Amino acid sequence: MENSVDVPDQKRSGGMLWLIILIFFIISLMSNVLGPIIPGIIDSFSLSYALAGFLPFSFFVAYGVMSLPAGLLVERWKEKKTLLLAFALATVGALVFGFQPQFGTALGSLFIIGMGMAILQVVINPLLRVVGGEEHFAFNSVLGQLAFGAASFFSPMLYSYLDQNLYTPDAAPLVQMLENWVPADMKWVSVYFLFAVIALVMLGLIGVTKFPKVDLKADEKVEVGTDLRNLLGKRMVWMYFFGIFSYVGLEQGIANWVSQFLEDYHGVDPSQEGAQVISYFWGLLTVGCLLGLALLKFLDSKLVLRVFSLGAVVTLLVGLLAEGGIVLVAFAFSGFCLSVMWSILISLALNSVDFAHGTFAGILCSGIMGGAIVPLIIGTLAEVLTLRTALFFLLIPLGYILFISFWAKPLVTNARLSSLKDLFR
Repeated sequence: MENSVDVPDQKRSGGMLWLIILIFFIISLMSNVLGPIIPGIIDSFSLSYALAGFLPFSFFVAYGVMSLPAGLLVERWKEKKTLLLAFALATVGALVFGFQPQFGTALGSLFIIGMGMAILQVVINPLLRVVGGEEHFAFNSVLGQLAFGAASFFSPMLYSYLDQNLYTPDAAPLVQMLENWVPADMKWVSVYFLFAVIALVMLGLIGVTKFPKVDLKADEKVEVGTDLRNLLGKRMVWMYFFGIFSYVGLEQGIANWVSQFLEDYHGVDPSQEGAQVISYFWGLLTVGCLLGLALLKFLDSKLVLRVFSLGAVVTLLVGLLAEGGIVLVAFAFSGFCLSVMWSILISLALNSVDFAHGTFAGILCSGIMGGAIVPLIIGTLAEVLTLRTALFFLLIPLGYILFISFWAKPLVTNARLSSLKDLFR
């Protein structure tokens, strides 16, 4: 029997809400640590850039595989069982990666963890709507994104902390415990043992938590029949699919390769300064989201997307071509320029159709596999050319997003205020 209850209004914002915010945090923590540790994995396994590109590929291709099936799974199993499955997959993947730190094992483990993260992404938004109340859904969604951004900022720093403190005399007891399983020449393995512990704790928390009954709204359901066929037959749907594909590919292309680039061309320690740049990249991406929310109250979303896309072109070119400290600043600030792209692309897409929004959202989430393909292309090109030359490939998905900012013709445009006075009316 499904362990679910109807949550009274006065209890909606209790511990269950914070559990969901915590899940947002964990998704980001597990998803965004890969970039900082890629240089360490390359050194440990003596990988070529082409082979290293398969690491993010294995993780993000799971989103393409699982996004639509996860929507069907949650309707059949409900939220609690589906969340337990997701964290069970994350636990298994992290433990296998930790105990068998080999390249072949890493690919399978990252795919398993990616499947778990993809399932979590599908479950938590409808659950957040019910637990927090529809009247607070917009606010709670922003709160979830802030938690996601905070974890993105924290994740590289967590790796830097472990790298600095493992096998030192004054290490904390937990770090000393990790030394029993972490090879001295593979300190990056430590993050996956820590992730396994976190996933196990989440299994326990979810297991003892009573879940509310969630009735999916029409725009949250995934249908694989007529609606899916109709959507896949529309050119516009594919245009937005590749918009999401391009954004995630751009984001992960920078996050996964910038640390290696800084080490190769600027002598930057990837476990410290390189990880810090990636941390600031994610932190500024989060700050940019807040500014983007404000700008969208006054400006057309297409214009905001266009301006931020042009800013991303500038920061990417400066990062690739300049010398000195400005390079670190440029790559970090590129996160700020990418910040509004995801939310605007999603809103433009969903506002361009008047039916089957849940199924369309599932198609769009499948576009997250761009985070698998683009870093792989960069790694492959780096073998033939150079890593610097390969990173210029990022201008292609960035150019496509800029094109979307001109091409898009949504049925509904974002509501805007005519002046600051409207804020107080």
